[in-house]
Amino acid sequence: MSGTVFFSGWKAVKDRIKTLSADQQPTTGRVYTMYHGTQLKHAETIIRNGFVPSKDGLLGPGIYVSRNIDKAKCYPPNTDKNDKVVFKLKVRVGKVKKIDCDHHSMQKSWHQQGYDCAWIPPHSKISSIKSGREEDCVWDPARITLIDVACCVDDTKRKKLRRLIRSQGNGNASDCDLCHQDESGEPHDIQICWDCGDRICPFQDKHVCT
Repeated sequence: MSGTVFFSGWKAVKDRIKTLSADQQPTTGRVYTMYHGTQLKHAETIIRNGFVPSKDGLLGPGIYVSRNIDKAKCYPPNTDKNDKVVFKLKVRVGKVKKIDCDHHSMQKSWHQQGYDCAWIPPHSKISSIKSGREEDCVWDPARITLIDVACCVDDTKRKKLRRLIRSQGNGNASDCDLCHQDESGEPHDIQICWDCGDRICPFQDKHVCT
């Protein structure tokens, strides 16, 4: 029996059990996948020059990110979805402080107390977060690596931004160009769809024959 797999159209069903829960407290020193929503017009500047910390906010100065992609999609508020982009990031959280209530004594002074990141857990007692979704604030932009475009309505612009990320060395140079996953450990076995002839990676979310 041959071990070769022949591919045609499919849509993958992802295993949610292995997905890091947004209510799990970040562990000091770990690297997490997070997301940041911004206006499309600022996307290229961020890719080229990095993030500029906000001067203030719910958790004080810093870069606001979230492990919840739906949270990131809401930003910036009052902006049409066609004018938004959500970046996928790798964040080295460093030393993390949990802020879980209004008027917390370290709500805006956590960095001065030696912390690198502040974390608001989901369903916290912070009245201004109506959605109940988790949020993070990172003090140092150097702790954030922009690795991909997670969401952009305009597919042409999304591809352009992805190319720019790779050209800047921010993305993983060994990412598969079909599924955009890391190939540094072992290259993916690219096949040809027996039905339409397109190149296929078995780790793609879906393939529709053309």
